[in-house]
Amino acid sequence: MRCKILHSSQGRLRVHIMGRRMTLKNADVLEYYLRSKPFVKDVKVYDRTGDAVILFTDRGRVIRALSQFSFDDKAAAALVPERTGRALNREFEDRLFYMLAKRCIFKRLLPAPLRFYISILKASKHVREALRSLSQGKIEVSLLDAVAISVSLIRGEHKTASSVMFMLGLGELLEDWTHKKSVDDLARTMSLGVEKVWLHSADTDTLVPIRDIREGDEIVVRTGSMIPLDGKVISGEAEVGQASLTGEALAVHKAAGSYVYAGTVVEQGSCIIKVDKISGSGKYDRIVKMIEESEKLKSEVESRASHLADKLVPYCLGGTLLTYLLTRNATKAVSILMVDFSCALKLAMPISVISAMREGQSLGVTVKGGRFLEAVADADTIIFDKTGTLTRSVPSVARVITFGENEEDEALRLAACLEEHYPHSIANAVVKAAADKGLVHEELHSEVEYVVAHGIASSIQGVKVVLGSYHFVFEDEGCTLPKGSQQKFDSLPEEYSHLFLAVGGELAAVICIEDPIRDEAADVLSKLRALGISKIVMMTGDSERTAKAVAQKVGADEYYAEVLPEDKAEFVRREKAQGRKVIMIGDGVNDSPALSEADAGIAISSGAAIAREVADITISADDLGCLVTLRELSVALMKRINANYRSIIGFNFALMVLGAAGALAPTTSALLHNSSTLAIALSSMRNYLEG
Repeated sequence: MRCKILHSSQGRLRVHIMGRRMTLKNADVLEYYLRSKPFVKDVKVYDRTGDAVILFTDRGRVIRALSQFSFDDKAAAALVPERTGRALNREFEDRLFYMLAKRCIFKRLLPAPLRFYISILKASKHVREALRSLSQGKIEVSLLDAVAISVSLIRGEHKTASSVMFMLGLGELLEDWTHKKSVDDLARTMSLGVEKVWLHSADTDTLVPIRDIREGDEIVVRTGSMIPLDGKVISGEAEVGQASLTGEALAVHKAAGSYVYAGTVVEQGSCIIKVDKISGSGKYDRIVKMIEESEKLKSEVESRASHLADKLVPYCLGGTLLTYLLTRNATKAVSILMVDFSCALKLAMPISVISAMREGQSLGVTVKGGRFLEAVADADTIIFDKTGTLTRSVPSVARVITFGENEEDEALRLAACLEEHYPHSIANAVVKAAADKGLVHEELHSEVEYVVAHGIASSIQGVKVVLGSYHFVFEDEGCTLPKGSQQKFDSLPEEYSHLFLAVGGELAAVICIEDPIRDEAADVLSKLRALGISKIVMMTGDSERTAKAVAQKVGADEYYAEVLPEDKAEFVRREKAQGRKVIMIGDGVNDSPALSEADAGIAISSGAAIAREVADITISADDLGCLVTLRELSVALMKRINANYRSIIGFNFALMVLGAAGALAPTTSALLHNSSTLAIALSSMRNYLEG
C-alpha cells in the first residue's frame, strides 16, 4: 500500500493513504490490522481524510507493516469484529451536521413569514406530545415545552420559539448518540469470545476452532460452559440460564427437541446441539435488545433525577401563573417558562453514567449497568474467592505423585482427559501440563459428570474414575489408599494445593498444584481499605492450612476454608441482612451463586463462562488493580452526579428568580438555560480518571 508521511515525531506517526477513497470498511480493516501488531501501541484511522495516526515503539516495523498492507487482504479483514462503532458514529455525525446546516439556512436565508410558518409546523409536534401526556392524566416536561413554545409564538416571538425547539432537538440528538454508542460499546464488549468448541462425531469429541463450525454440525456443551451458537438439542438434558437474553431469573430445562441460543449458559447437565446458525447470526442484535430493555442501565440516582424532573413540572407551571397574577407582566411569566430542570437532569445524569461505563471498558472493566457502579461506590464489604482471583489465574502443576503401580505420565494424561471439558484455572493447569509434556489424551472415557465445587466422575472401560478434592474423592466417593501408602500420603508437600485422582475406588495419583499469590494482591487490598472498604473477606474451597497462609499474606480481615458454593451465597445474604453493601469477586462455576447474591458481582475475565454471565461487572485477568480503578471510577461518578445535580438545580432556580424579577428577558432566559444544559452535558462526557 502506498502512503505519505504527513508528520513524524518521537513514537508518533501521521500518514495519508494514497489512492482510492477510503470507505468505513477500509478504515476498520487498516485500524485493526495495525492494532494487531505488537509494536503499535495505539492507532486511529480517519476515513474522511484517509489519514492514520499511529503510536508505536518501532518506527521501521510500522513502515514495513504499512508497505505490506492491502485492503483486499482476507487475513486483515478477518481481524475486524462484527461491529466496530464507526458506522454508528458516522450516522450521528451526519445527523448533527445536517441539523446545524438546516439551522443556519433557516436563520439566514428564509424570509421571516416563512420562518414563522415553519416554526408553527414544528411546534405542532410538541403540542401533540403535551396533549397525549394530558390525555393519560400526566403533567410532564412535554407540557412545559409545549406551553413555552406556544406562548412565544402567540406573542410573535418565533425566534425564541425556534431557538427553544432547536436546543430541545439538539439535546435529544446528543442523548440518543451517547446512549446508542454506549450500548454499542457494551454489546461488542459482551460478545461471547468463545474461540473453540467441542465438535461431536460418532467416534469421539474433538476440540476445534469455532470458525470451522458449519450449520448442521453437532457440538457438545457441558456444565459451566457458554452455548456458543444457536441450535436444537438432539440429545442430553441441561438447565440453561437465559437471563442475558430473556431476563428469566431461573434456569430453563432443555431436552431433545428444545432450541438453545448463543450467549446462554449451561448451569447443570450436558447436551449435544445441532447448529442452526453460525457464529454471529443475530447475536449482536439480541445483546443490544437486552441492554436497551434492561433496567440495569439506570442507577438509582438516574431514576431519582428523571422522576424529580417530571415532578418539578407542575411547580414550574405554578410559578409562571403566580408570577403573571402578581405582576400582570407576561414577559416575566414567560421568562420562567423558558427555564426547566428537566433537560439538564435527564441529559446530564445518563451521560455521566454512560461515560463512566465507557471509560471503565478502556481500563479493563466492563460494567453491565449504572446501578452496579453505584453499588461499588457505596460498598463497605468485599469478598474474594481465592483460586484464580487472589492467586494467579494460571496456576501450574508442580508435581505428580503416584500411588500403587500407576505411572506419572499416565496419571497426568488421564487427569487432562477429564479436566479439558470444564474450563477453570486448575483444570487449565492440568491440561497445559499434559500438553507441555507432549501427552496425547484420547477420549477413552464415557460421559463426564461434573459435581460443582467437588470434582469430576467418569468411567473408562467400565472402571470408575474420579478426580477432585479430598472431600469428594475420599468422603463422598469412598475411595481408599493402596496398601502400604499411608506414610507417603501423610507426607504430601503442604505448600501445594492437591488434586486427587482415583481409579476403581483406589487413589492413583495426587497432582500438586502450585497456585502462587498474585504479586499485586496485598497492595490492592491495602488500597481498597484506604478507599473506604472496611471489611475484606477471603473464601475458598481449599484446606484450612492453605486458606490461612494466603489470607495472612494478602491481608484479609477474615477467611473461610473448605466452603461450598451455597456457603458463599449464604455469607453474602447474611452480610446484606446486617445492612452492609457487598461486593463479591470470583472466577469459577462455584462462585456463581454468591456473585448473583451480591450487590455487585465481579468476575475475572479468564474465569468460567457462567461466572461472567452471572456477574454484573467483569475485570481484566491481568491485574487486580482494576478493582482499585473500579472503586475510584465509581466514587468519582457519584461525586460528578451530585455536583451536576446541585449545579442544575441552583443555576436554573436562579434563572427563574431573575426572570420573575424582570432582570432577564425570555430570550435571554432560554439562551442561558439551553447553553447551561449543553455545557453540563458536554462536561459530563469528560473522563473521570484518565488525564
